[in-house]
Amino acid sequence: MGKKAEKAIPWDDGRVIAPMNVEGMPWHVRERGRGGLTPGASDGAPDRASGGAAPEPAMLTRREQAAFTWGVLKAALLTALVFIGGLLAFILFCTEVWFR
Repeated sequence: MGKKAEKAIPWDDGRVIAPMNVEGMPWHVRERGRGGLTPGASDGAPDRASGGAAPEPAMLTRREQAAFTWGVLKAALLTALVFIGGLLAFILFCTEVWFR
C-alpha cells in the first residue's frame, strides 16, 4: 500500500487567510512560503526582531484615573442592575403568571 496522492483543490490558490504561524509553538516557521504574509508585513504590530520597540503605556493624571474608575464603576453597576432586574422580573412572572 502506498501513500494516497494528494488531490489539488481547484479553488486553493495558496494564500494564507488566517495564519497559524505563532511564535513559540513547535510548528513555528520563521520564513513563510509563497502567497502568505511575510513576517511583519501589514499586520500593524511592530516587528520586535527588527528592533521595533513596544509602545510605552500612557500615564494618566489623577483626574483621568478618577474618571476612568467612575466610568468602570457605572458600567459594572448598570450590568448588575440589569441582571438583578431580569431576575426580579422572572420571579414575578413565575409567582403571578406561571404558577397560578
